[in-house]
Amino acid sequence: MDTITRLLELGRKTLAPVSSTASLDTELLLAEALGRPRSHLYAWPQQPVAGEQRRRFDQLLQRRRRGEPVAYLLGRREFWSRPFRVAPGVLIPRPETELLVEQALQHLPEGEPRLVADLGTGSGAIAVTLALERPTVRIVATDISLRALALAQRNAAALGAGNVILVRGDWATPLPRGRFDLIVSNPPYVPENDVHLQGEIRFEPATALVAGRDGLDAYRRLIPQAYACLGPEGRLVLEHGHTQAEAVARLLERAGFTHIRRHHDLQGHPRVTQAQKET
Repeated sequence: MDTITRLLELGRKTLAPVSSTASLDTELLLAEALGRPRSHLYAWPQQPVAGEQRRRFDQLLQRRRRGEPVAYLLGRREFWSRPFRVAPGVLIPRPETELLVEQALQHLPEGEPRLVADLGTGSGAIAVTLALERPTVRIVATDISLRALALAQRNAAALGAGNVILVRGDWATPLPRGRFDLIVSNPPYVPENDVHLQGEIRFEPATALVAGRDGLDAYRRLIPQAYACLGPEGRLVLEHGHTQAEAVARLLERAGFTHIRRHHDLQGHPRVTQAQKET
């Protein structure tokens, strides 16, 4: 009968040709099949694994071998040290998006009421995180996808973010004009012919990733909408690709924004840009 140690070896060999994180992937999938934390794998390495648990591990391993993201296989992804539910059809939260949250929090003083919008909320990771970090803030999160809104609602409820309001709509179209103190968004920004779309990212919804030939179509739509919805001196904070900062800045200027600043990730790439609406 196979043991935990044997299955860890099998998993690493199976996934090594297709994943640069084969060891971690294997641990996560085996722990999921066993219904145990990862620490259990090394506390009980000789535990036999058979029956439904073994079948479950084999199924997860083969799905991962075909390229399906681990987050979809587990049904969750950590963001800002919190577990968020994820599901096919909704974009998986990325660690780099935490830079967007960091910059947004700079404009939300603790203990003060603010009205915030998150455009294209997806799983709700940004909106829920901001809501939990700033309980006095009210956040309106929009998305065109009913599937995304349902998932965001589950995350808000599970994590106790009662100050998030979910609204169906395309970017800022359902929002009132001139009311918001801060608007944030991580829109799709991958060009339609980008080579990265051939990897495991192909399992994620194209509508949440791809934005026209140059990857800027979403910004062309949401930036003018955001300007109209912000109040005097309101701010817009956007995530974008590391080669798109200049193009996004030009779109912001064209819409009337000022005080445009970019922020860099840990690799030194410009990944977030903020701007302000004049009085």
